[in-house]
Amino acid sequence: MNADLPEMTDLLQRMQHQQAEIDRIRRDIDSSLVSGCSRDNEVTATVRGTGRFTEIAIDPEALRRYDARDIGEMVAEAANDALEQLAKTAEQRLTPVLGELG
Repeated sequence: MNADLPEMTDLLQRMQHQQAEIDRIRRDIDSSLVSGCSRDNEVTATVRGTGRFTEIAIDPEALRRYDARDIGEMVAEAANDALEQLAKTAEQRLTPVLGELG
């Protein structure tokens, strides 16, 4: 049973290191800003890594060309794209560390 102790200690240390790395990456992601756009890039939405939107920018020309319903759809497209970009960013950053957990 004592032969298992060094292996358990090593495993615990690796898990603690990986958890610290995950926490560091999560903090980095939380403080990052990611943008997404509507189909024709007429609306841009910026979201913080925490999921809070920080800005919605609408091309003034789009405001002249489209009605409120169309603008609303473009805002939704841009917001959804921003959230998808955020998810991809988080996945790319976390996958290498989570892969080590096996």
